[in-house]
Amino acid sequence: MTLDDLALALASPGQPQLGLAAMEAALASAVGHRLFTVLVLDEARGLNRRYHSSRPVEYPVGGYKPVQRGSEYYRQVVEAGQPRFCRNREEIIQAFPDHELILSLGCESCVNLPIRWNGRTLGALNLLHAAGHYSETQLPVLRVFAALAVAPLQWILDGPETQ
Repeated sequence: MTLDDLALALASPGQPQLGLAAMEAALASAVGHRLFTVLVLDEARGLNRRYHSSRPVEYPVGGYKPVQRGSEYYRQVVEAGQPRFCRNREEIIQAFPDHELILSLGCESCVNLPIRWNGRTLGALNLLHAAGHYSETQLPVLRVFAALAVAPLQWILDGPETQ
């Protein structure tokens, strides 16, 4: 799937599910992943939730978790708006309490990419793959995907009842 296919999917009815599924496919083609999730941050309520998952059996969507404002993830991805890279098994173990499940899926690297609008983090694109798979050289293309994720996340945060 190409960026053009993603743009067409985002313009089609069936949002945000259709757009996020197309984003999953386009990211698989552009940079690759073994696991892809979309995290939505509801800062006003102090909650986040997994809204999309490429592996819904292992990482189901739905449910809310409290935002961990003191965490490294929060400081780096949410507050600073910077991507977080874990490049190997040791860094995955250090960063994720559910590292055993992540490692069992063959994922030993990740990038958590903030989705930002108007200086505010709305959520994150989370991609996981084999050790050493992600690096800063991929940021130009990853940032395009994060920008394209703004509209679906705005829709999710605003709620379908206001559409």
